[in-house]
Amino acid sequence: MSGIALAPEAPALVLEPNKEAPRRARRYLTERFTALGHADDFVGRLVVTELVTNSYKHVGVGHIVVRIFPDVREPLTVIEVWDESRALPVVQGKDDDAEGGRGLLLLSELAHDWGVRPLNEEGKVVWARCAR
Repeated sequence: MSGIALAPEAPALVLEPNKEAPRRARRYLTERFTALGHADDFVGRLVVTELVTNSYKHVGVGHIVVRIFPDVREPLTVIEVWDESRALPVVQGKDDDAEGGRGLLLLSELAHDWGVRPLNEEGKVVWARCAR
């Protein structure tokens, strides 16, 4: 599997990279899941929170764009978060003394799969596919 979902046209949420971004992304995810007929958005809210938080904390400039759409090949929902940085996310080791750095480990457990798609233009898209 290439990890690149076929992306249908889907509304996008454009966010400023600040502490309000994760909350706004969660609200957007809930609206999109409702529109797509998904009854449970718990995992999706955790995933979008982690991805948007990483973008605003580690990039902090430009905009963050969130898209949520059904995977056309499987009964999964795709969550995409675009930012303007070319820096790729790194899964941290399991350090019991660290105060942070566990988000991508958690994402690996919650999502069906996830990955990063660097863009030729500018930035990257970090995506995750979650069960409907």
